[in-house]
Amino acid sequence: MYERCPACGLKFEREDGYFLGAMYIGYGLGVGAIAVLAALVWEVLKWPLLKSVFGGIVLFLPLAPVLTWMARVLWIYMDQAIDPDRS
Repeated sequence: MYERCPACGLKFEREDGYFLGAMYIGYGLGVGAIAVLAALVWEVLKWPLLKSVFGGIVLFLPLAPVLTWMARVLWIYMDQAIDPDRS
């Protein structure tokens, strides 16, 4: 992640523990993605539910870094909407 936004100069790197809330967002995104992927595997391949869930988890693994980045960005957007400090 960049230290500051190239367009507006918003400081991305915050104090220690700042992105703790992003972990909750990432958890929600991850569970939702795994549920959708497991449902797709279950529907397409007609595997048993437990095997479909494991298939969904395996398909989710390459998406984990992208969802982590998205969770951090969403957390910063929420923070800026509540307290628009641009420093």
